[in-house]
Amino acid sequence: MAYAAQYDSTSVEKFAIPSFTFQSGETIPIHVTYRSFNSTSPKKVCIPTCYGGLVNETLAFTHEGGVLASYHVVVVAMLGNGESSSPSNTHGFPKKLDYRDQVHAQHELLTTHLGISQLDAILGFSMGGQQAYYWACMYPDFLKHSIVICSSARTSGHNYAFLAGAIAALENSIDYADGQYRAKGLTPSRGIEAFGRAYCAWLTSTAWYREQQYKKLGFNNVVAYVEELSKTMLAGWDAEDVLILAKMWQAGDIGVFADGNAAKALANIKCKVLVMPSRTDQYFPPEDSEIEVQSLQHGELAVMETVWGHIAGGGANEDDTKWMNDRIASFLSS
Repeated sequence: MAYAAQYDSTSVEKFAIPSFTFQSGETIPIHVTYRSFNSTSPKKVCIPTCYGGLVNETLAFTHEGGVLASYHVVVVAMLGNGESSSPSNTHGFPKKLDYRDQVHAQHELLTTHLGISQLDAILGFSMGGQQAYYWACMYPDFLKHSIVICSSARTSGHNYAFLAGAIAALENSIDYADGQYRAKGLTPSRGIEAFGRAYCAWLTSTAWYREQQYKKLGFNNVVAYVEELSKTMLAGWDAEDVLILAKMWQAGDIGVFADGNAAKALANIKCKVLVMPSRTDQYFPPEDSEIEVQSLQHGELAVMETVWGHIAGGGANEDDTKWMNDRIASFLSS
């Protein structure tokens, strides 16, 4: 793990799966990294990580006063994030990942290792939210609720295009060396920073920049903010881990469960679904969520009124986190 020196391993565990078959056809041994909170509680929730997220950086709502403080919460690292099996740490890892791989591995962890037969909820932010949608399609009788935060059932064309720019910035960097950086003994730090620079403007919103909200984070001006975020957003990540997850995100589409028809796949979801977009999210806009909820049998839409854009859903702003906490509490009690 490239970021081991700064890595928070508190209560993090690993579950080995001796033989795991990916959607792409490869079968190899893998491990799934996770953290379990309050394991004796009969109420169960699973939270997959988001893009760039690690287990102990994930907003789990288990803090004092948190809606999930009394639940058994399992935070699971995505395959490909450098904690669970990934290109950076697993020999023979596939060149391509699919959201179905994530859900199958998580299901194996929950059932075989942790003995969980049903979830009260699956909760996810960003790519975690896409996993929550896939869970609802793949294991409809395993969960009662799905909570989708700043995410979508299908990656939009606009979202795909945004990611394509960041991917190109990394893949065309001199120290990525056309993917041969390991063989040449290089660390593609310039490529990772270029990816972050292309990515960072999309995290919040135009209003956030206009209001100079970056000053609340300790930056005197936008130049300082961009410089620092570009360097730190994915600091220590392996380039192939960054890329394999970005490309899985681009391909996200629950239409795979309904002959390419995402609306039909949404209509087939049995559980209750809470969809919580941010009003100012630049790549999962609330308009897309409004359309998705129209197809759900038991869908609820709750829009966060915030200037913090996408990262509002990950806990970047205390007021937004409290709003989400209260809204989730209401949803789970209904």
